[in-house]
Amino acid sequence: MSFLWFPLEHLPYILITMVAAFTVHEFAHAWTAWKFGDPTAYREGRVTLNPLAHLDIVGMLFLLLAGFGWAKPVPVRRGNFRRPRIMNITVTAAGPLSNLLLAFLGVAVWYGLARSGVLLDVSRGTLTNLQSFFNYWININLVLLIFNLIPLPPLDGYRIVEEFAPPGLRMRLSRYEQWGVLIFLLLVFIPPLRAVTIAPLFGLREPLVTGMVNFLNAVFGGLP
Repeated sequence: MSFLWFPLEHLPYILITMVAAFTVHEFAHAWTAWKFGDPTAYREGRVTLNPLAHLDIVGMLFLLLAGFGWAKPVPVRRGNFRRPRIMNITVTAAGPLSNLLLAFLGVAVWYGLARSGVLLDVSRGTLTNLQSFFNYWININLVLLIFNLIPLPPLDGYRIVEEFAPPGLRMRLSRYEQWGVLIFLLLVFIPPLRAVTIAPLFGLREPLVTGMVNFLNAVFGGLP
């Protein structure tokens, strides 16, 4: 019996996808903050696509063992922004949006391979491996998109919602941020809670993929 969350034979697909997804996600935060006038992440070497600057070893281990993980958070000082609220929202949203773009890239590449007819000439084993890789690439990036938009600290969704709260409410919310991780763990590891909270959200992956395919069909006229 494997002690990993994922099938052992799929481990290369998982690692490639997660390294790319985490790296691009954190780079998007850092690069956007830098362009908006906050040099904090740049000074710490985070405006880079080098995975070593972004990956957290413990977060990666949790991913393999428990099915969820994390990267090193990007330091952002919203006080350096000319327009703190809108710019901080944009910086925060850049991470999840990068995962949406990566998922769309996966759908587009698979769509292109199918449209070109290349997949008709490969062996069954190669086709199975390609399907597995693209399935993980698309779904993991969509999971990260949806997961990070959950409005619980320290996730991106909470930081976005926080920007819309009045100053007084923001101060009150900050007192309870320490409980965000605990609440998230309860939602993940208690099946009845997971079934009525996180699981339905992750069900949004299918309509998102369908929407991407419909967009490509509209642009290219559908598969032959």
